Amino acid sequence: MQVRTTRLEAEEAKIIYQETAGLAIITIHRPQLKNALTANMWDQLAKIALRTLENPKNKVLLLRGSGENFTAGSDIKEFNSISLEKAEEAFVHMERTISTIENLPIPVIGVINGPAMGAGLELALACDIRIGSDKAKMGIPVGKLGITLNNKFAKRLVDLVGPSATKDFVFTGRMYKAEEAFKAGMLNYIVAEKDLNRFAIRMGKLVAGMSPDSLVAVKRSVKECVDSAPVLWEGSTSFVSETDFSEGVRAFVEKRQPVFTRQLPKQ
Repeated sequence: MQVRTTRLEAEEAKIIYQETAGLAIITIHRPQLKNALTANMWDQLAKIALRTLENPKNKVLLLRGSGENFTAGSDIKEFNSISLEKAEEAFVHMERTISTIENLPIPVIGVINGPAMGAGLELALACDIRIGSDKAKMGIPVGKLGITLNNKFAKRLVDLVGPSATKDFVFTGRMYKAEEAFKAGMLNYIVAEKDLNRFAIRMGKLVAGMSPDSLVAVKRSVKECVDSAPVLWEGSTSFVSETDFSEGVRAFVEKRQPVFTRQLPKQ
């Protein structure tokens, strides 16, 4: 097995890349912060995902988090020290990385042990198949942070659970445990935590043994069937609400409930 590690600003924050028996394996490793991704980590994740295509022996990509987390998504504390404009750029960059994973021509299997939250949930939904442990949890509490759900983010949820369930999921900020996520279609399989990696590798090898042409064709055909959202919101539509976002991030850092004062727009 070959192991290549991309070192980031701190030794404990890294994206680990491995190749073995036709499988590429990417592991998000920042266990002290629930594998939350910094802006630099999002950038490295996209680059490493594209690197999987450099080796023609790679038939399937497994994407996982280290320890008992998939990823908590973006590092919210990072947003507490940047401008709204920089936050906007970060969300656009984040979506492009997630789309890079989603648009890889080879099958991508998400291995979900523990929470997949916010952008981490979207990263999981960008995978073609999701295998969760019995400790898997999935949620997207954007309403607590003043983040507006862009159309690409929303579409991934709508495609799996439907419009009403998507709105309920986001409006309430609820978190699905493994069984709820499975019933909703967010997870394809649930296995015991101790069996998760073994099952994922076995599944990866099973998929890798199929016709490469068939795999590429069905992935392209399915995308064409469901893909109707534009690349990203355009024009003046924002990814974040300035006042709500600032309050939401401050409340997150200060570990308190946010207090939003803006009124809903009138029809």
